[in-house]
Amino acid sequence: KKYSHIQSSIKYTDCLFFGGKFSQINTCNISVPPLNYPNIARDGNVIQSSLYEKGVPERAIDGNRANNLGEGSCSVTNYDLKPWWRLDLLKPYQINTVTITTRGDCCSWRINGAEIRIGNSLNDNDGTSQTFVCNGMEGRYVNIVIPGRREFLTLCEVEVTGQPSGNTAPTGDLYHLT
Repeated sequence: KKYSHIQSSIKYTDCLFFGGKFSQINTCNISVPPLNYPNIARDGNVIQSSLYEKGVPERAIDGNRANNLGEGSCSVTNYDLKPWWRLDLLKPYQINTVTITTRGDCCSWRINGAEIRIGNSLNDNDGTSQTFVCNGMEGRYVNIVIPGRREFLTLCEVEVTGQPSGNTAPTGDLYHLT
């Protein structure tokens, strides 16, 4: 894997990583090199474990990458045990990239340890985990979870690229980013 710091971002060639050696980064704008696929997240439906003030889940797919909570473009859960946010793409896709923009005004460390779970099943809150590469992974649901601790989950933008599935990609229920 190749990692480099680009304007408070982490650029990588495989998939996403939260925590570990990147826990010191002030702005947790995690991204991958863009491909020529559209952002399919904006056409999906979203739900989250709870609602903190006006941080509705739809704010994370509004197309606005503003990362200051006061700008009104971030979804926020309450201080939950295992908070989660779910995107339903309405049909299976071969997922190429997932880009997550979190708070830049403070508290970027809160995303450390988060998992992105992609698959065709809603049984994703428990079970085994595995490391994965996003390129071509099939799934209808994209779930972002902070497992095992109480935390606010703040997502200022979630972008997903991919193409409709032709059942040619590897499939699975749960993927863990380490």
